[in-house]
Amino acid sequence: MNVINAVAQFERDLLIERTQSGLARAKAEGKSLGRPSALSADQQVEVKEKIKNGEAISSIARQFETSRQTIMRVRDQA
Repeated sequence: MNVINAVAQFERDLLIERTQSGLARAKAEGKSLGRPSALSADQQVEVKEKIKNGEAISSIARQFETSRQTIMRVRDQA
């Protein structure tokens, strides 16, 4: 049983190593990783302006058809 466990652990280590090298290669090629942003850069600027003007987070979220959390995340980046 110990031999099977050792082989399984070795395979798992190889899988992790290949995944990490693939991610590093993708980053080196300039590819963006992860989920795309819900708002474009222009939209984020517009959201920040609306927040400065005193609009409610909920109404801004409805206008951009996104969640309140997304709007608050943009606000916190400012």
